[in-house]
Amino acid sequence: MLGSTLLVSTLFLVPLAGCTAPTAPAPEWAPPAELPPRIASWGGTGVTDLVDPEWVERVALATGIPSRAVAAYAGAALLTEEVNPDCGIAWNTLAGLGSVESDHGRHDGSTLAADGTAEPGIFGVALDGGDTDEITDTDGGEIDGDDVHDRAVGPMQFIPESWRNWGFDGNNDGVRDAQNIDDASVAAANYLCRASRDTAPMSTLEGWRAGIVAYNSAPSYIDAVASAAVAAGEAALAGD
Repeated sequence: MLGSTLLVSTLFLVPLAGCTAPTAPAPEWAPPAELPPRIASWGGTGVTDLVDPEWVERVALATGIPSRAVAAYAGAALLTEEVNPDCGIAWNTLAGLGSVESDHGRHDGSTLAADGTAEPGIFGVALDGGDTDEITDTDGGEIDGDDVHDRAVGPMQFIPESWRNWGFDGNNDGVRDAQNIDDASVAAANYLCRASRDTAPMSTLEGWRAGIVAYNSAPSYIDAVASAAVAAGEAALAGD
């Protein structure tokens, strides 16, 4: 859910915090789910073109995650595996982040359009120093619609400065859009891979926690992402 507690990473990535820890003990981390079937190699098309659509629909049905979001998470994981195989990030970790950050693009009545863009757009609270750290405007309101303070934006909740650092055109439409689930999923994968690089691969407990801590270090946040990611992976496996 959208929260009000802000923890700023060294690269100014500010996902939404304030999430509630699960009532049952949370897992320490989310072991990587098996990569989805690949039907193409990265050639500048959208990341969803890499993924077997039958797998996407089966996993969406099993997990309750919108198929458009499943395709984005899976495509981002496949792209990362191709261009950065040492990272070891899995689609279920991206699904865990997407669950906590925006309910897979469904926060406050938003939905993901056919091209993966959240409609209406998803914006976090103004980072005005009240219940958050203060981040004054860095983009003239161009990305977040606020020319006084920055706000986290889109399904993966990037603030403008972090989006300029990590934004990626994941659907190959010529635009890096933080509101687009394809663009944001690849950006999140790239950020996590960089954050965990000096510790261990994301496919290990140590590397996974290093990546998520860099995204948001609140214990309740880490617990929530781990629980959501494990649940997605287990549901997908049960649905096979």
